[in-house]
Amino acid sequence: MERRSILAALAILPLALLARRVAAALPKTMDEVRALQAGWRSLLAQGTAVPAPDDTLSLSSEEWKKRLSPEQFKVLRREGTERAYTSPLDREKRAGVFACAGCGLPLFTSAMKYNSGTGWPSFFTAIPGALGTKRDGSIIFMPRTEYHCIRCGGHQGHVFEDGPPPTGLRYCNNGVALTFIPKG
Repeated sequence: MERRSILAALAILPLALLARRVAAALPKTMDEVRALQAGWRSLLAQGTAVPAPDDTLSLSSEEWKKRLSPEQFKVLRREGTERAYTSPLDREKRAGVFACAGCGLPLFTSAMKYNSGTGWPSFFTAIPGALGTKRDGSIIFMPRTEYHCIRCGGHQGHVFEDGPPPTGLRYCNNGVALTFIPKG
């Protein structure tokens, strides 16, 4: 019976950590979230050129292998997952934009990021039109929704419904699937 109590406590721990770590500066209303989404370009460094979501990038496996590191290829093209707490982007706090490491399409901004305590960069919303989703049935007892870059199809991570209000979403992203473009 004691083992069950320990397992129950461990199951609740991530939620307790999440509640404690959510920053007070997060938007309080969906209108504030929509304003963040609409104003994402204000966090781009001046003169930064970004591709359009509808400018599709389609490469062969061999071309992707030349373009990406082995870890990036595993995550972006084979839907792998990096180990938690290994990405410096989880601790990135500067103002800027997080873009797909495969094609450079902006996906999130620093104003959309929060510390979920999970060990992966986490966001409560995304830049509109940047992501596509599909059901991931690889874990039978716990189906998840995975999301991909809309431009190149690169796997980014999974979205969960345990994020902070007002969206209630947590886009749990592989850091290796992103590049960070600082504003300054």
